[in-house]
Amino acid sequence: MRIVFSIGDLNGIGPEVILKSFQKLRETGHSFLVAGSYKAMEYYRKRLDLPVELELVNDAAALSGLCTPHCGVLPVLSVAEPETISPGTVSADSGRIAMLSVAAAAELCRSGICDALVTAPINKEAVALAGYTESGHTGFLGKIFGVSSPTMMFFDPVTELRVALATIHVPLAEVPGRIREMDLTGFLENLARSLKTDFAIALPRMAVLGLNPHASDGGIMGSEEKEVIAPAIASLAGRLQVEGPFPADGFFGAERYRKFDMVVAMYHDQGLLPFKVLAFDTGVNVTLGLPIVRTSPDHGTSFDIAGSGKASERSCCEAALLALRIVRNRKQTERSS
Repeated sequence: MRIVFSIGDLNGIGPEVILKSFQKLRETGHSFLVAGSYKAMEYYRKRLDLPVELELVNDAAALSGLCTPHCGVLPVLSVAEPETISPGTVSADSGRIAMLSVAAAAELCRSGICDALVTAPINKEAVALAGYTESGHTGFLGKIFGVSSPTMMFFDPVTELRVALATIHVPLAEVPGRIREMDLTGFLENLARSLKTDFAIALPRMAVLGLNPHASDGGIMGSEEKEVIAPAIASLAGRLQVEGPFPADGFFGAERYRKFDMVVAMYHDQGLLPFKVLAFDTGVNVTLGLPIVRTSPDHGTSFDIAGSGKASERSCCEAALLALRIVRNRKQTERSS
């Protein structure tokens, strides 16, 4: 199998964690390549004195003729090259190259040249400066593939904790309206389907968190649980194993997540705050609902340590390993159907 990394923000830690990850991943027997900037990858390779040999590729058509995985060379498809590289700074140029890299890598997966995409972190401010209206990977990839509402999910390979978000990057004031407007039943059905195909869980168990504090305490602090969330869960009785709505604080505090294959959070911080406390170094971001496999390390660009050699590659490695696992599971599902 062949995995393509998008380079991320070239002024962040993306190139560094890709290079460090490749040092470990090249022993897996699979192929890896980077879509982005050869100049940036070479800059960080030299700056950090990393023993990785890079190969410049100017045309995607030439990828099929590259060396075997065991040759230890990391090909870099030059999508665009920066005028300058300034670790730790926000720039429109780095935002532009980051998104061009994602688009090129996505096309490599769409065409079948690559089996999965691992995206290095981007900086939303830089992306906005570059003129993009979609500043996050999930929405951007959704537009590329014509998927209106891909799902953001996070996975920790150590604890097997999975957290999916019903809403993603929206202001808190808009969350209740989004929950009321969405097809929550369909959302949960799609999650169960992804757990079966991508994670090979035959009978997934899902826990749904409430929106309000204490899951509204019977309607004292909000009505979304009674009017929207509980009915959606009840509609799936007899078809899927879905429980809730649970108060979010007590649910994680009592480690009840260990009894479920998926925890569904109503909004971004409700799910990601406990997840990152539990799995900051090992967590992986997964986009569900796309026709391609896409994973990402669960951290940002870390401008404060960019170019210093201090960045940990563990989450990036785990993202690549999970991508390989999902590809295998999807192929097995196709063979069985």
